[in-house]
Amino acid sequence: MPEQLNAVELIRKKRDGHAFTRPEIEWFVRGASDGTIPDYQLSALMMAIFLRGMTDEETRDLTLSMAYSGEVCDLSPVGGICADKHSTGGVGDTTTLVLVPLVAACGGKVAKMSGRGLGHTGGTLDKLESIPGFQTEMPTDAFIRQIQQIGCAVIGQSRNLTPADRALYRLRDVTATVESVPLIVSSIMSKKIAAGSGAIVLDVKTGNGALMRTLDESIALAEAMVRVGSLAGRPTTALVTGMDQPLGTHIGNALEVKEAIDILSGRAGGRLLEISIRLGAMMLVCAGIAADERAARELLEDALARGAGLRKLKEMILAQGGNADVCDHTSLLPAAAHVIPVPSRASGYVSTMDTTCLGDVSQRLGAGRRAKDDLIDPAVGIVMDVELGSRITAGQPLAYLHLNAPELAAESIGRVQRAIAVAEDKQPQPPHVYAIVRDGGVIR
Repeated sequence: MPEQLNAVELIRKKRDGHAFTRPEIEWFVRGASDGTIPDYQLSALMMAIFLRGMTDEETRDLTLSMAYSGEVCDLSPVGGICADKHSTGGVGDTTTLVLVPLVAACGGKVAKMSGRGLGHTGGTLDKLESIPGFQTEMPTDAFIRQIQQIGCAVIGQSRNLTPADRALYRLRDVTATVESVPLIVSSIMSKKIAAGSGAIVLDVKTGNGALMRTLDESIALAEAMVRVGSLAGRPTTALVTGMDQPLGTHIGNALEVKEAIDILSGRAGGRLLEISIRLGAMMLVCAGIAADERAARELLEDALARGAGLRKLKEMILAQGGNADVCDHTSLLPAAAHVIPVPSRASGYVSTMDTTCLGDVSQRLGAGRRAKDDLIDPAVGIVMDVELGSRITAGQPLAYLHLNAPELAAESIGRVQRAIAVAEDKQPQPPHVYAIVRDGGVIR
């Protein structure tokens, strides 16, 4: 490594459109891990990467360097193939809380390390921490022991696991670099590789509420992650799913936990359940529990009907220090002081939604972070009362705001009204699933 190499040199090099060498990437990752590169230079580096991009080789080297920047979890004591699932982020995307207990109830082993909210998208750890007492941090040996005992665990990454990603992840949200494909790929796949899972299933969102807005961009991201996973010896499959409206009806941390419990209790369903079943089926096939996705789906639907998924969620909550009574009494979850309807200004059919705007409104109410040190209000958010294609009359609620700051109500009502368009005629509905991406190619 040249003695004169420093962060300014790397910033300048990428700013001018040149590719990093592997030693330069390894130096960058070490500096992010040990704190020798300060936040302001890491931020500048990420912006240069965002603007100039990275080659496939750079992205691969960045991912693997980040994966091995700290400890690598050995899950072999668990036995069998541990499957993991990751979403690129969406609004009302509560699939983890639905599919993890369902897959475990079918005999799968799910070792999941999740993240916090980024931008307008929610974070699984923030959602779980809205359950009173729930702990998202635990030592690796306890993580493995819990998977051995009950089949699943969802935690945050330990400080010794991918420390470079920990440093970069907390800055991406506040530096407008969330949508960078190389940074997305390296962040997601480095954690999955370091977490030790034997197979990875990805939910890559597409549409106006996703990090990648167009289908081609979303498929390209899915292909990049599948390539990196295969290179690292982790069989990886991706489902490209729609995010032109919230996936579930609830947006916000405790609200999304409630919806997951409602689904596992048989009281709710819809798009959120369908995508959860599709992803869960892929996980069971990857783990060798089911011969094909049809058989896997039957297992998952049976577990749902028997209440086995809800019982498994209770086990996981209890194992991680939480109050499992929330599964029987969702009123124990944090609740907002005010629930305010958002009336429709017109009659007709819901034609489009600005899903990012809906996520931003929820964030503004306190469900997400604007600065990296912001505190989350677990109780606030939005509950949708319509979906694309819904028939609505003027004055009927489009949604309900759950908030603790009533001074935000008027602005939030106006933003939600502008985010949901109503037309005279019913429009064609977008599909739930757009493509499946495997190592062998893309099926649209």
